[in-house]
Amino acid sequence: MAFGKRKSKDDHEPAANGPAGEHPEPENALEPEPTQELEGPFDIEDFDDSAAAEEARLDLGSVLIPMPAAGQVQVELTETGVPSAVWIVTPNGRFTIAAYAAPKSGGLWREVAAELADSLRKDSVKVDVTIQDGPWGREVVGNASGVVRFIGIDGYRWMIRCVVNGVHETIDALTQEAREALADTVVRRGDTPLPVRTPLPVQLPEPMAAQLREAAAAQQAGSQQPGVSSPAARRSAAGSAMQQLRSSTTGG
Repeated sequence: MAFGKRKSKDDHEPAANGPAGEHPEPENALEPEPTQELEGPFDIEDFDDSAAAEEARLDLGSVLIPMPAAGQVQVELTETGVPSAVWIVTPNGRFTIAAYAAPKSGGLWREVAAELADSLRKDSVKVDVTIQDGPWGREVVGNASGVVRFIGIDGYRWMIRCVVNGVHETIDALTQEAREALADTVVRRGDTPLPVRTPLPVQLPEPMAAQLREAAAAQQAGSQQPGVSSPAARRSAAGSAMQQLRSSTTGG
């Protein structure tokens, strides 16, 4: 977490000495404040030492995400080979956390949530779309053969969108995993002015990027069978809300 304990302003003030060096107890002495864990997502600026934000988190440049138990990473690439999404895959399904440029005033997620709900309704009459209350506010849920849940959080000049993809049997457990990750995610917004809704860039850790380069080179060399893609990366056109829902059961 970004913070462990909030200190009272009187934590370091010496007690007034009584006669003969005595230290009388104040009449209304307060108990020490307990250690308080704060819930994120956090801004990188919340940390006194930004290096602390990188500990035990997957550093994707604009977002730093804690990995759940048994979690694995799946990278989606554009047709030009640029990472478009990084999915955290667990036995319960998968979720992705991405950050976008947003106004200082906040409120972007409310607009985006309404648009996502409309998109799901227009894409297919077979999708049951609901708006539900979550820990950070409204969440958009689409139910069909699978389930997709969109969770959004407004920050200072950034907005996080989490997409949770799973099947009905495990969606509750998967949603809990995604929320736990969101609560300890860190956003590295940067100072560059960007138009509202611009995705903040995804930068893979060098070992992961090197693995993808090696897989791409091996595929070009013909070492993989035709039509079989690397297990670490998938080609995707990032698509609509309905495509996110289809992928929860097809994996594509």
